[in-house]
Amino acid sequence: MLRNLAQPQGAARVDGGDSLRGAGAEKNDERRWLRVARCASGVQTGQGRHRQRPGASTPTITPRPAERGCQRARRMSPEEIRSHVLAVIASIAPEADLRQLRSDRPLREQIDLDSIDWLNVVAAVCERFAVDIPEADYAGLTTLDAIVAYLAACQARGARAHGAATLPTVHHAIGGKRVTVRPLRAADTALEAEFVRHLSTEARYKRFMVTVRDLPESKLRYLTDVDQVRHVALGATIEQDGREVLVGAVRYVVDASGRACEFAIAVDDAWQGTGLAGILMKALIDVARARGLATMEGSVLATNTRMLKFMRQLGFRLEHDPEDRSTVRVVRAL
Repeated sequence: MLRNLAQPQGAARVDGGDSLRGAGAEKNDERRWLRVARCASGVQTGQGRHRQRPGASTPTITPRPAERGCQRARRMSPEEIRSHVLAVIASIAPEADLRQLRSDRPLREQIDLDSIDWLNVVAAVCERFAVDIPEADYAGLTTLDAIVAYLAACQARGARAHGAATLPTVHHAIGGKRVTVRPLRAADTALEAEFVRHLSTEARYKRFMVTVRDLPESKLRYLTDVDQVRHVALGATIEQDGREVLVGAVRYVVDASGRACEFAIAVDDAWQGTGLAGILMKALIDVARARGLATMEGSVLATNTRMLKFMRQLGFRLEHDPEDRSTVRVVRAL
């Protein structure tokens, strides 16, 4: 397993040519090899060579799940990730002056880390962030920036999978048709594009405040490729002529405070007045409340009297902005 390891640029070999091997080092090498073997097989020690003392007891080893890929952990900002990675490096190489570290240059060109130390860095990162980094990804983790970006992406994938898994798929009977309300996903861009295209010009303007018939690909991705954590999106679909058709969508995006969110909703013209909008909004409110959000807000065109009435029925209060009379802010405590 270790002989096939993809080394970071400039890494020393970890087989018989490892730079650590030498006269009187056999026992130390044996201990290091045991530690590396444990790390590579998914068991972490979280200790570096610089922290071991002669006669010290064997570090506690914590077994971790054997499956590969990213696992869910507390979501951190890139700055927090960077701080934790630097703490890991400092624990493995305490003599290094990390203040002089350039984040865009290979770490091993700036810090004295041999191949065993580097494996211990990766192992400690795995343990601290509760992720499992496949060997095939090691070669890309040469710089601090690369490690931070990798872990941020890993967290996003884990949060995305967890967020979608906690949202149920619910079936409703409306007007004799079976309507499925489910989380939207990245594969739904074609459904979203057809849905927007099928809206009337008025409905499209009320939702997107534009009259274009086709949304750009970037906007479609934004509407569908969501993490279902900070950006939650639900779609209502029916089966029509043997294919799935989107007839309504609702979403919210959490603000920077993490306590409030802004919602948006759109329903196909043929389905307005059927109760579908109420079903979608209730589902969205239930998700936001269950996840601990305190407030839901939105902006409605002042001329959209039907929507404003609907908001009042849902318990939203209307706040008129004296500086922008074209829209009305609607706010609801959760």
